[in-house]
Amino acid sequence: MSKLNHFNDQGQAHMVDVSNKETTSRVAVAKARILMNSNTLEIIKNGDAKKGDVLGIARTAGIMAAKKTADLIPLCHPLPITNVNIDLRIEPSNNSVEIEATVKTNGQTGVEMEALTAANITALTIYDMVKAIDKTMKITDLRVTFKDGGKTGQFVCE
Repeated sequence: MSKLNHFNDQGQAHMVDVSNKETTSRVAVAKARILMNSNTLEIIKNGDAKKGDVLGIARTAGIMAAKKTADLIPLCHPLPITNVNIDLRIEPSNNSVEIEATVKTNGQTGVEMEALTAANITALTIYDMVKAIDKTMKITDLRVTFKDGGKTGQFVCE
């Protein structure tokens, strides 16, 4: 089993020292899904939610969340994010919205946590925007599906 780098030799949690790592172009993609009843999905699709543009506000929240990841996750490095893209796909076949968050940087550590945070907060914002009409929504399938850059190279997992 490989050593977890957020723990020192005494087993104490610490921030990983990346000061000697090479600055490289890095990208990560995370996905999530929010399941809901068909009426809720129709309201989102038609733009009829009382709180406004559900998907537009959720997209903005996801972008903001990626930029705040180091404030939320204790050992996460603050990074100069160069791009955040949130792609939202309405999927009527399973009454869901699929969320895909792509985050990029030029840095010494990856942006997987930023992509995961963006996808998750996007889903939570959708929930918040329409919870008055559907408390049964379920957020599922949060995962990293792609990452590239750094010494470990590329990772792909759908």
